[in-house]
Amino acid sequence: MMNIVLLLVLMVFYNGSSSSGLGTNVTARPDTVNIGAIFPFDSVIGEIAKLAISIAVEDVNSDPKLLNGTKLILKIQNIKSSDFLGIVEQALQFMENDIVAILGPQFSATVRVVSHIANELHVPLLSFAATDPTLSPVQFPFLVRTAQSDLFQMTAVADLVAFYEWREVIAIYIDDDFGRNAIAALGDKLAEKRCKVSYKVPLNPKATKDDITKALIRTSSMESRILIVHIYTNWGLQVFSEAQNLMMMGSGYVWIATDWLPTILDTDPSLPTKDIQGVLTLRMYTPESELKTKFKSRWSNLTRARRVNGSSFGLNTYGLFAYDSVWLLANAIDSFFARGGNVSFSNDSNLSNLQGGRLNLDALKFFNCGSQLLRSIVEVDTTGVTGPIKFNADRDLINPAFEVINVIGTGTRNIGYWSNSSGLSIDPPEKPQNKLQYNGSSTSIQRLYSVIWPGQTTQKPRGWVFPDNGKKLRIGVPRRVSYCEFLNVKGTDITGYCIEVFQAAFNELQYGVAYKFVPFGDGKKNQEPSELLRRMQNGELDGVVGDITITTSRTKMVDFTQPYFESGLVVVAPIRKLNSSAWAFLRPFTPMMWTVTGLFFLAVGAVVWILERRTNEDFRGPPRKQCVTILWRRNWQLSWSLCAHHMVICSSNNQLKLHCKPDINPHSGAAFFPY
Repeated sequence: MMNIVLLLVLMVFYNGSSSSGLGTNVTARPDTVNIGAIFPFDSVIGEIAKLAISIAVEDVNSDPKLLNGTKLILKIQNIKSSDFLGIVEQALQFMENDIVAILGPQFSATVRVVSHIANELHVPLLSFAATDPTLSPVQFPFLVRTAQSDLFQMTAVADLVAFYEWREVIAIYIDDDFGRNAIAALGDKLAEKRCKVSYKVPLNPKATKDDITKALIRTSSMESRILIVHIYTNWGLQVFSEAQNLMMMGSGYVWIATDWLPTILDTDPSLPTKDIQGVLTLRMYTPESELKTKFKSRWSNLTRARRVNGSSFGLNTYGLFAYDSVWLLANAIDSFFARGGNVSFSNDSNLSNLQGGRLNLDALKFFNCGSQLLRSIVEVDTTGVTGPIKFNADRDLINPAFEVINVIGTGTRNIGYWSNSSGLSIDPPEKPQNKLQYNGSSTSIQRLYSVIWPGQTTQKPRGWVFPDNGKKLRIGVPRRVSYCEFLNVKGTDITGYCIEVFQAAFNELQYGVAYKFVPFGDGKKNQEPSELLRRMQNGELDGVVGDITITTSRTKMVDFTQPYFESGLVVVAPIRKLNSSAWAFLRPFTPMMWTVTGLFFLAVGAVVWILERRTNEDFRGPPRKQCVTILWRRNWQLSWSLCAHHMVICSSNNQLKLHCKPDINPHSGAAFFPY
């Protein structure tokens, strides 16, 4: 009985200890969590993102099941300064608020500055607008991009260029990290398609109207007519306005704008589109869903009620990604607390030793569980208004896709889609179509609807013209002494049959190409044509016109056109008619050859008789019998040899599939026994 009582006491004590130990490991969730947002409020993207983030925080706090009673406290910082020290000062002041995560910044250059601070303080940074493809998690481990990278957008642009079979493009871009790195990615993707960026036009981020005009004038003198525009939204339309004034929005030109253009048009649908008719552009694709439909239906009423800038405004894709970024962070914070994480800060010894000064570095705190929250962020797998929210190993959103849009009339028209899995297609990316056949380079399965190009034409532009300041084709012509009817060079007057053929071929081209003739030789003797061709091979000449004979060695140096006249060279040989008779088989050999063959026949027969008579009874007996035996045996061997050769000849002529002697070469046999 005492043992049973003792056992019960021990069990009660053990359960009490376990319960108290469990209570010490469970961290109570705080009532509030501070999150930050840092971006310029006066930009096209910033003014939409500010409202979208505020709405998202309200929606999260109104859902008691998401954070189990914890509320998000949003602190927003308006970054107005564009210089380095101004950005650093504003960012450091903002980080004094014990913030667990930051939404933004917008510009890639600002992200690079703030990311270094976030790395030091272990505060995750969720950027919904920085698309610079070089912002890698290796260099910036606490940066998470919640929108599509420009690496995928430039891949889509390269696929468009290859789809329409253009080879060279001109890039107009902002001369900063955002522009340079995106165009570098475009160059790499075009190189995979055997295309290239032939000319780059960098623009100052604060470019004036005169700067844009001068840049476009330089562009108009180039050969390519395919222009890729990757600039900011605040003055992007001014580029097209100046291009319209310079007559560069007409037939023959192709303008491809990145996603900055639909961002402007979506934000303000009332903008006139007369200066951008026929432009192709890309918009980050967000699939249609019930969540997206409900949010878009709320947007108009919400903006009208809040009277932002005195009137309502449209919703662009960056607003959708900003809204989803808040929900992404809320789900990550919930997972963070579920794993036992707590919000605590401590002094950073590295910053304390600097003794702040004006920047007040002593006030900055280190987020103790920042790495744990970062892990929860990148592991989120949910669905938002932009579609599935999930990251791959490179921290890029899965299933990157873009809409291909043609600006026409008073609005835009969707002509297809691009996705990383199916390439260009007229079907939305979520539909299963040819995904297994697309390998990233083949255009055989690519398809888009028809395009209305600049100049109101449906015919695909050629994509290039001969530049006004370009080099003329250098066509070499030999100074001939003889056969002047074919080519006659007298000073600058070059005539002849070859020149007429050359000019007739040029007249058949659908476009004009400038060229000039470069005479070769002294006019006193005919020069060796191979020397003229070597100059073409070395790049001194672009082509050669003349009566140049096509030989094997010369075809290894350059490419020839099809011959357009015969040389007239013939081979003259005597013809002797031979009568056929029963003795025609003797004609292949001369009498001397037949005599030598007969002597060898007798000599071999004698050798056979000497070797065989001692062991072979057939070679014994009267002399007459032995002679007959020698002649018969030798004749049988010769006949068999001729028969074997004959069968090999027939086999080489595909007349008989028979191999009597494996060691006989059929081709050499045919050479020695013609029939």
